[in-house]
Amino acid sequence: MQLQVTNSPFTSEQTELINKLLPTLTDVQLSWLGGYLSAYRMVSTGTVTASATVNDASAIPAAAPVSTETQVPPEATILFGSQTGNAQRLAGRLAERLKAQGITVTLSAMNQYKTNQLKKVDYLFVLVSTHGEGDPPDNALTFHEFLHSKRAPKLDGLKFSVLALGDTSYEFFCKTGQDFDSRLAELGGERVTDRVDCDVDFEESAAGWIDAVNRAVSSSATPASTNVTTNAASASVEPNAVEPIYSRNNPYMAEVLENLDLNGRGSDRETRHVEISLEDSGLTYSPGDAVGVYPQNDPALVDELISLLKWNPEEVVVTGKNGETSSVRDALLHYYEITVLTKPLLEKAVAFSGNDKLAELVKPENKEALRAYVKARDLLDLLRDFLPWTIAPGDLSTLLRKLPPRLYSIASSLNAHPDEVHLTVRKVEYEAHDRERKGVTSSYIAERLVPGDKLPIFIQQNPNFKPPVNPDSPVIMIGPGTGVAPFRAFLEDREELGATGKSWLFYGDRHFVTDFLYQTDWQRMLKAGVLSKLDVAFSRDTEEKVYVQQRMLEHGEEVYNWLQDGAHVYVCGDEKHMAHDVQAALLDIIGQYGGKSPEVAAAYLAELQEQGRYQRDVY
Repeated sequence: MQLQVTNSPFTSEQTELINKLLPTLTDVQLSWLGGYLSAYRMVSTGTVTASATVNDASAIPAAAPVSTETQVPPEATILFGSQTGNAQRLAGRLAERLKAQGITVTLSAMNQYKTNQLKKVDYLFVLVSTHGEGDPPDNALTFHEFLHSKRAPKLDGLKFSVLALGDTSYEFFCKTGQDFDSRLAELGGERVTDRVDCDVDFEESAAGWIDAVNRAVSSSATPASTNVTTNAASASVEPNAVEPIYSRNNPYMAEVLENLDLNGRGSDRETRHVEISLEDSGLTYSPGDAVGVYPQNDPALVDELISLLKWNPEEVVVTGKNGETSSVRDALLHYYEITVLTKPLLEKAVAFSGNDKLAELVKPENKEALRAYVKARDLLDLLRDFLPWTIAPGDLSTLLRKLPPRLYSIASSLNAHPDEVHLTVRKVEYEAHDRERKGVTSSYIAERLVPGDKLPIFIQQNPNFKPPVNPDSPVIMIGPGTGVAPFRAFLEDREELGATGKSWLFYGDRHFVTDFLYQTDWQRMLKAGVLSKLDVAFSRDTEEKVYVQQRMLEHGEEVYNWLQDGAHVYVCGDEKHMAHDVQAALLDIIGQYGGKSPEVAAAYLAELQEQGRYQRDVY
């Protein structure tokens, strides 16, 4: 309904604008606007005591006095712990939603947040991923430790909610988020919405949680005799950029330009260098970012599944929440994950199996047996081991989760290769349970992807793995195997920018002759001075295996001197073994050559991490 303001003090243009705006506002926005206008009038007139009335005698009923005791939206603090950037992007999305309601928002990475402010927080929203054996991401470690220590304050009166990101194929699914959720409640906090645990296909669940949080906060404005502060958001991260046309939910069909084997003849490994065109996509990236690739399942495996279940491969099934359909075979090829078994999958499968052993396996008391069973087995194993089945093609959406994209660290600089992105992909294949196993994406790329093919991709920005802002800062890069990929991007970019800072690469693999990835690139960069130092470790070329962490220890004094000179340290690769051993080597070096106790050395490394001088891209 529009107001007829025939005798108002507004011009016709102002009246039109008011009538366009008012019907779009929520109750909270109207309340906030009333308080803002009152505060604005007091500031502009220099009075703090008078209340205002608005009265249009001919058409508008007299409005109630607008008091300085207005409905002030609450303040919200949003903290994120993110390894690859997903939690950080979702935190930014929540911040924008709350700020649009006039709510004051503090947005911060956990390791940048001053914990002495925690007792002053009204609303706390935590978004955090889980890694490895239930571990927090790197930028959540110190806050997680603080909150679970005796130094953590009582948080009576705090209202909070947690969004946890994880992967159900891991035993400790969303454990870090669950830790935060239970600990905040122990300290006296009150949940305003229940925690949501997100699997790898997290977009819909995360959007639901953001909606719930937005409703909970927006409906809780309380009277306060204060002026309204507009847009006073404080954030330790840059605001989200406008999303490109192509994204995780709408991948770009990119043309493959090259697909080369980097390993020499006789190698027992196959590592592909893949060059992909971004021409006309509008996609950009910077060193440290990743490419998300949507793969295809192995057609031979799909055909075996269909044959075992005696299905018609052309039967049409619904694959999307908006009613999208495809044949059963296409759905298993492109849409559903069939190579990983998870506990939720087995629990749901019980309803379709006539085998009592499956129901027994998923009982809580058989947790260890379940953990052993799902390791290195897939859907075909499950179907063969627990016959008979009553599952029909239409049950796929109930039983299986979406085929997730695989993230690969970008191995190129956009400055050096305009309209291109390069990937380094090692083919995964092994024997387990009397069957050959293959990595879904790596075997797709290595065996079935040729130049001219189209590959569905998106760019995954990673703000937590970036070269120094100052290109003249020294850098130490540790990346064995395919972990060297982002450092090719780092060095190419430094070369294009004319950076003069020192750079030191530690690289390792099995054999010098067959497995020295990008050897000619490193040699060229050494000659040009882009790369200052290169130390390598080839574990199978000597009687005693040698790894990158041992090369670091051999040069420990120089490594420590670089750290003292302001060097940034980057580690990329396997989290469980390599990254753990590299961190132990760094602690030994800091302790030995810095004359520090283990506790002080750990604090020194933690400080480097908080300064952004120790960053890891681990998986």
